[in-house]
Amino acid sequence: MGKVRKTKKFAEMKRMINLNDHRIKKDDRVKKKKKKKLSAFEKAEKKQQMQVKQVDQPSSALFFRYNEQLGPPYHILVDTNFINFAIKNKVDIVQGMMDCLYAKCTPYITDCVMAELEKLGPKYRVALRISKDPRVERLPCSHKGTYADDCLVQRVNQHKCYIVATCDKDLRRRIRKIPGVPIMYVAQHRFTIERMPDAFGAPKD
Repeated sequence: MGKVRKTKKFAEMKRMINLNDHRIKKDDRVKKKKKKKLSAFEKAEKKQQMQVKQVDQPSSALFFRYNEQLGPPYHILVDTNFINFAIKNKVDIVQGMMDCLYAKCTPYITDCVMAELEKLGPKYRVALRISKDPRVERLPCSHKGTYADDCLVQRVNQHKCYIVATCDKDLRRRIRKIPGVPIMYVAQHRFTIERMPDAFGAPKD
């Protein structure tokens, strides 16, 4: 007589022993966590903590995404690499800004940007000399640390009257998240402005 062939059972799961089974040793068993009983005061406090949400108040300078504080004379915060790119492209900073915006422009340099330029050493002495130009105004910094990007982002969040002049991609990405702040950068041997459609040289969508 021939053998009876048994067909394989597909998708059959192995039987697992329950972790609370009496055959498992006490040390290997799953220990149930006992819930701590909270008092009425602690329950109320926990509920209050869950409800509190931090919502940033929108700036009074903005009408939706339109910044009402922008207007001639323009106040422009200058970053370290913007000065270096302007020198490479042989563009005068103040004149280039006025050619771009067709209005009077005042470049501002913070203490952090100045410190960054000084740290770069003698190779960037021309940039340092330009930053000490009497037409360029200094802004004192009261915060801790000397990281220029954080300094500019913080200042732009506080005061919406500034345009940020930078060629740094990471900083531009951070500033794009802040509504109503235009960005100036160097392109094709001249200054171009972004997120300010009325200005000359603004990129067309």
